[in-house]
Amino acid sequence: MTDRVRNAPLEPPPVPEEPLLRHLIGDALRRVRQERGLTLREVSEAAQVSLAYLSEIERGRKEPSSEVLAAVYRALDLRLADLIGEVADQLSTVSAPTPAPVPAPTPAPAPCCGAPRALVLAA
Repeated sequence: MTDRVRNAPLEPPPVPEEPLLRHLIGDALRRVRQERGLTLREVSEAAQVSLAYLSEIERGRKEPSSEVLAAVYRALDLRLADLIGEVADQLSTVSAPTPAPVPAPTPAPAPCCGAPRALVLAA
């Protein structure tokens, strides 16, 4: 094994990507809407948000303002705090990065070719 390979720095393990907030919000909105048996059109009309925009929010393609989120959640008869709590719970389940492993000490090279060994004694 060469010194270059033996002393190569260890790469840290990959850190799991945190999901984007807009994806979590969209998933939560879609889930609640579907649980209540409502269509995109019904919710968009009640929230006074365009159907296309609400669809893009649910698919995680748009980041809605807090006003739009509040309007959509009112249309679903929920509080904005319910959405925030659900999204926070989902974010807390994302695993924290694991610390990088500590490299093992590199052993001293073995004597080569029967080189003479010297023993030094202190007086």
